[in-house]
Amino acid sequence: MLVHPAASQAATRISGSADYDTTKCPGPPPAYADFDTYPGLALEGSLDGCLYTKVTGTHETPSGVYLETGQEVFVGRLDGGPMGTFTTGYRFESKWDAATGVEVHGRCQHPIIAGSGTGGFAGATGRLDFKDFPGEPVPYVYRGSVG
Repeated sequence: MLVHPAASQAATRISGSADYDTTKCPGPPPAYADFDTYPGLALEGSLDGCLYTKVTGTHETPSGVYLETGQEVFVGRLDGGPMGTFTTGYRFESKWDAATGVEVHGRCQHPIIAGSGTGGFAGATGRLDFKDFPGEPVPYVYRGSVG
């Protein structure tokens, strides 16, 4: 079966939910052993797999704004396709209640690093955007595209 080159470069819109799950996501792949700042984030929906994080920078303000940057590796599948990995850089922005230390809201952008994909994500490009829903049954949702 031949695939038209333009079709193979088309971006797939993605969406789903995520939550920390150490049973589904016990730890990063050996090549990314230091991507363990947080427990693995289990993604469901268009992406099915685990996202592992390595924080590279943080900044907090007295008013409760928290900024974070880093790198991530995703291990899993797109729409039930073959297993693979890709890495992202990310920027997280959030607001926290200074009195309680509880997150009020947050969001982050995760552009896929060109050339980082393997297996089912070989050649992948695109971006994931997460939104936090602190205290809700589904704490994180994502949207974006993978091409």
